[in-house]
Amino acid sequence: MAHSAVLSAFVRVTNPMRFSLLQGKTSLVPKNGSVARCLGTAMSPATSGQKPSRRAFALGALSVTTAGAVAFAMRRNFASTAVGHCAEGDGSRTHTKMRMALCQVDVTAEKVKNIATARDAIAAGAEGGAQVVSLPECWNSPYAVSAFPKYAEPVPSVGQSIADKKLSPSSAMLIESAKKHKVHLVGGSIPEVEVDADGKAHVYNTCICIDPSGTVVAKHRKVHLFDIDVPGKITFKESDTLTAGNNITIFDTPYCKIGVGICYDIRFPEQAMLMRMEGCDMLLYPGAFNMTTGPAHWTLLQRARAVDNQLYVACVSPARSPNKKDYQAWGHSSVVSPWGDVLVEATGETQPQQILFCDIDLSKVDDFRSSVPTSKQKRTDLYTFQRTA
Repeated sequence: MAHSAVLSAFVRVTNPMRFSLLQGKTSLVPKNGSVARCLGTAMSPATSGQKPSRRAFALGALSVTTAGAVAFAMRRNFASTAVGHCAEGDGSRTHTKMRMALCQVDVTAEKVKNIATARDAIAAGAEGGAQVVSLPECWNSPYAVSAFPKYAEPVPSVGQSIADKKLSPSSAMLIESAKKHKVHLVGGSIPEVEVDADGKAHVYNTCICIDPSGTVVAKHRKVHLFDIDVPGKITFKESDTLTAGNNITIFDTPYCKIGVGICYDIRFPEQAMLMRMEGCDMLLYPGAFNMTTGPAHWTLLQRARAVDNQLYVACVSPARSPNKKDYQAWGHSSVVSPWGDVLVEATGETQPQQILFCDIDLSKVDDFRSSVPTSKQKRTDLYTFQRTA
């Protein structure tokens, strides 16, 4: 049975908050205290093919923002078979609509607390009807080169569905949550440690994607490390402790192929183009842009990648820390349409912890590619520059 609804979105200002999902109408109901109305928008839970739950749930300070007809993302390695993906514009998709949840969560110096926060956020995303849920970059660790080795843990490989709870507590929680809630889970990123054949330990910035059975279907190690020096504003060098990955990562869902990058990867259009060429209809970037590059480029880069490749782009940031001594993430988790429209964006001047829901209409990808068929108009005969003597 289809249930159309008008979803009223509210951002809670004080703790705690209780969210209620009711049949026929979805609303966020604060237990007490004031609320600020934001992004009220029409949407239909029927797009997810699931009936909203009647069970209320509590999630501390997490707040929720929603938008209709938007985008979703995940990923997998280049070697895998497509599920439900259609050729460009042929209208043969198995599913054209899905709901995703972006979890902009608080990150502290306490790893156990961070894992608990992420677990609750995933549960809330699933409770809200999302088929795809994503966490941000470095959600279990402070974003600092000195912290990466301290918080690093072994991360399971593609095809695995078990992680040691003592050695790999973050990964174990992700696998358990994806299986429990039957969602496609993009696990943001965490510091990963791996010992090579020579006994040398390498630390990576790694994202795993997990299907509803609890199986790891993709593993992306950040390809482009964030090494920058903006005089008088920010200097950061991930390569001091991190090793770069070497793979372009894509994974299949019943809805579409999804390409995954991490933060700084979004600045490299070649990587996005390759994922588009492999059939992706969405790109997802867990990222922790800062207060210098964020205002200037966060939205600009998402819109550029979306329009260039005629697909949805979603970026998920950590919440901004109230401690000014911590790394200050820009926040503003958001989803951009193939036309370059910002469909949903995290709200609040201080960019606090919150969840964004987006209903994705993948037919918009096909329509745009048919109307503006740039992929069929490329002049590949001109794209190799040859110097003449």
